Amino acid sequence: MLIDMHAEQLLVYGDSPFIDFREFHHPDGPDRCYRWVHLKRFHLPAEVPDDRSLLAAMIEHPEFRDTYDGAGLWQEPRHGQWWSHHITPDTYRAVDEATASATIRTWADAGWTTAIPDTLDRRLRDAVHTPIQQATGRYALGPLPEGARHDYGPIHAQFHELVLIDRTLGTLLLLVAADD
Repeated sequence: MLIDMHAEQLLVYGDSPFIDFREFHHPDGPDRCYRWVHLKRFHLPAEVPDDRSLLAAMIEHPEFRDTYDGAGLWQEPRHGQWWSHHITPDTYRAVDEATASATIRTWADAGWTTAIPDTLDRRLRDAVHTPIQQATGRYALGPLPEGARHDYGPIHAQFHELVLIDRTLGTLLLLVAADD
């Protein structure tokens, strides 16, 4: 359970690196790739609670209310494609390093007629795959019922979400990889 701290005290928002695949040369032209990875980094408190409590704090944090459609944060309870009240710590399932990496690699490689550019591959390795390897806890957002989608949730063709907890570095990384 959450310790007696407000979500913003338990998880301190750090930064939000963004990788836009359109910034990297696609052999079929720049309009072929509307894919991106959005990372939200949070810093953990000195006394780190269990992973379930960290997931609960992340869900309660204002930074979680993001539809990833360019509109920014919402006061409404939306997250990605879903109404956030349908998302609980139990919605996330623990995954191993190989599964987390394969999810992102398979998604990132799809749609390219050639290998992804070396510059994009390096960026994904540094920003995504290294944190996956270093994480002490890895979670993937599990399936949600169709009724959990908000009115314009299906804007994303694919939506992959991982939560990477790194107790050594003292961070929680919310990673969203999607197509629009």
